[in-house]
Amino acid sequence: MRLRIKITTTVTLAVLLVPAFSLFASEAPNPSAGAALGDNSADSSAVPDPPSPFLAASIPEASMAAASPYSGGRDSYYPKIELFLGYSYLRAVPANANGNRLVWLNGGSTSLAFNFNRYLGIVGDFGGFNDSRLQLTGAGVPSTVVDSDGTVFTYLLGPRFSYRKYSRITPFAQVLFGGIHASDVELSSGCVGAGCTVLPSENSFALTAGGGLDFRLHHHIALRLIQAEYLMTRFDDLATGSTGTQNDMRLSTGLVFRFGGGARAPEREPITYSCSVNPTAVYPGEPIAVSGTAMNLNPSRTDVYTWSVDGGTVSGSTSTASIDTTNLAPGTYTLKGHISEGDKPRDNADCTAPYQVKAPEPPTVSCTANPSTVNSGDPSTITAIGVSPQSRPLSYTYSSTSGTVSGNGPTATLSTGGVAAGPITVTCNVADDKGQTASGTTSVTVEVPAPIKPAVSEMCSISFERDARRPTRVDNEGKACLDQVALNLQSNSDEKLALVGNAASSEKGGNKLATQRAVNTKAYLVGEKGIDPTRITVYTGSQDGKVVSTTIIPTGATFDTTGDRPVD
Repeated sequence: MRLRIKITTTVTLAVLLVPAFSLFASEAPNPSAGAALGDNSADSSAVPDPPSPFLAASIPEASMAAASPYSGGRDSYYPKIELFLGYSYLRAVPANANGNRLVWLNGGSTSLAFNFNRYLGIVGDFGGFNDSRLQLTGAGVPSTVVDSDGTVFTYLLGPRFSYRKYSRITPFAQVLFGGIHASDVELSSGCVGAGCTVLPSENSFALTAGGGLDFRLHHHIALRLIQAEYLMTRFDDLATGSTGTQNDMRLSTGLVFRFGGGARAPEREPITYSCSVNPTAVYPGEPIAVSGTAMNLNPSRTDVYTWSVDGGTVSGSTSTASIDTTNLAPGTYTLKGHISEGDKPRDNADCTAPYQVKAPEPPTVSCTANPSTVNSGDPSTITAIGVSPQSRPLSYTYSSTSGTVSGNGPTATLSTGGVAAGPITVTCNVADDKGQTASGTTSVTVEVPAPIKPAVSEMCSISFERDARRPTRVDNEGKACLDQVALNLQSNSDEKLALVGNAASSEKGGNKLATQRAVNTKAYLVGEKGIDPTRITVYTGSQDGKVVSTTIIPTGATFDTTGDRPVD
């Protein structure tokens, strides 16, 4: 059995090394990888390390990139079935763990994966391993390594997750569950008898978790550069008689045969190129922005952009540029763009885009007045809004049919001092630096305000409440009020005075008392203060109270006598 497994292992390694060396023969050996191969354990003379499964790991990263073709988008192809055949190596972690019988094992493994889609599949895995060396330890017994003969088989099933972004390289991760069978382990160095069986056969639960990396050699063949997994078993610890957990590592490498999945993904399409200008129509001197959009580019190559125009000047060496139209004559012109990634026709593309230079247009202006109606002598603000289609600088002037306009900017002031009533037409003029002009008008109406009619003003009231025995007598407090009224009449000789006498509703002969109070009030102003009696008019009123009200009447004002009766 041991001889058969060794022969199988040797043939498998030879099959793996041939495509590896044919792909990367031009690369120099990796000194650091060679040094790692010779790094054995402390007792390397007794138990040599197995062959390293990491030969492909020494491939320089640059060679990997050079071997990978363009994958400008996700490859829709994926194999439905993947069959793996290869070499596997089991090693206990740590190597001297008690109860772990999988210390160093070499063998082979195979797996069959069915992919439901680009990412998810299910894997059935089977492995066979040979136990050719055995390390004997015990209390008082030095560690001894002897030849042995035994086999281990694993049978596992579980899901696999693949990442298929790249056309050449496919990393994956998987978790598998199942069992492991270990046969009797016998001493093979001339041992005869029942005592030669040092380990009995066992069956245990097994679990692996890990992942790997496949490198596609052909549409149907890939090289599994590495598959590294944690392996957990549940063998009995023969020293204690109880079941324990053993931690191991499984490393594999080999070939993957891929079947089904449809036709191979098509090769990259030729480059397509489109370009645009913004804006598409300008006036002389205005810039134009240029933009190019390329499809199916190879991200591993350098893109070379060139631009040309048949009018103006274009500048830029990337996917964007700018056109200068200074002093360019009106007309229609064409932008030409070119992109290149190599010498092949599929790696080159052209594009064109038209643009127009328009003839200069004169400015426009609108003219408004605020307020549009003013009194003679009041100003009005004139606002001119000039617009140049080419955004050229503008200057402003104004004129009017009456009054004067001051200002030379977007706003001016109309003065209407001494202007007769009627409309005034204001003209707003605008000119650009090319001499092109425009005019607009607005109207302001001037009004002459009507004269303000003077109004009467109420003065103080004289109370007759304080002297019940003499209810019509003007007392000293009332005289103080009348003194102020007299001063006002003396200062304004054109004013007149209205006196309105009133009586309380509870007074008998109220009308007579109201009349006497008004007459007495007038007598004080005439006799004591010298006021012309013709300037004073006496009334009796309807107010409920023992008072006389005084009202100054300026020239032109009207005194409201509603409810009052004049006294002769």
